[in-house]
Amino acid sequence: MILDTLKNIDIYKNLSPDIYVGLQFLKTAEPDIALGTYPINDKVKAIVSEYETVADFKRGYEAHQHIIDIQYPVIGLERVKWSPIEGMQVNIPYDSVRDRTFFCMPSAQSTHVDIGNGIFAIMFPGDGHGPQHLIGKPEVIKKITIKISI
Repeated sequence: MILDTLKNIDIYKNLSPDIYVGLQFLKTAEPDIALGTYPINDKVKAIVSEYETVADFKRGYEAHQHIIDIQYPVIGLERVKWSPIEGMQVNIPYDSVRDRTFFCMPSAQSTHVDIGNGIFAIMFPGDGHGPQHLIGKPEVIKKITIKISI
């Protein structure tokens, strides 16, 4: 997982052209962006969603096999729990259409990050991430998730 600010996206220019184009999308997105899916290129799309944060994300820690996620609330703040999936138990089996498995029983080294207000997170395969958690109290957030096919 990478956690950084939108001010630093040029650092990632040489990491991956697809990651960089996704970060550029986030940096230029306005809070009034409409909900929906925005194709960026053949391998990258942005999904804009809105939901209320919760105390406990019941499905557990999501992980992908063929997708990198870049997550950023353009409105509000969100806590995302993180754990390496190695050693975790499957909570919801792999869905090949949505390329995701949900896990439970996080590592003893699990942690969380708070994203939004200029801070984004990049999750790679192997990064179990539990989104939608509240920080302090529930709030409705608007979130952009960049999906990068690998």
